[in-house]
Amino acid sequence: MAIFEIFIYSFLGLSSGYLLGRIGHCYINAWIGNPFWVPHHWIYGAILIPTGFYFNASFWGLIIIFFGVGHFISDLKDFLELKFFSPDKDGPKRFFHID
Repeated sequence: MAIFEIFIYSFLGLSSGYLLGRIGHCYINAWIGNPFWVPHHWIYGAILIPTGFYFNASFWGLIIIFFGVGHFISDLKDFLELKFFSPDKDGPKRFFHID
């Protein structure tokens, strides 16, 4: 696989994973009422990373890996505090921020 293709797939995966994670954190979570039973979205990213390694022979594997990394990074603060199931704190939400 050419280095240019790897760069493109990693950029698409990282950016779309991060953006989808932030949309879920800032908008969808507030829209459904910030329930306590919904897991934090860093967990979904942590599940997608090893899933992508399983499919690493194709370009879909690379996209899944980098999508998982982007999704994971978008909720890195909650991972560092080891939050699994808890509502987010009320307050202003910043879209381009690791929260």
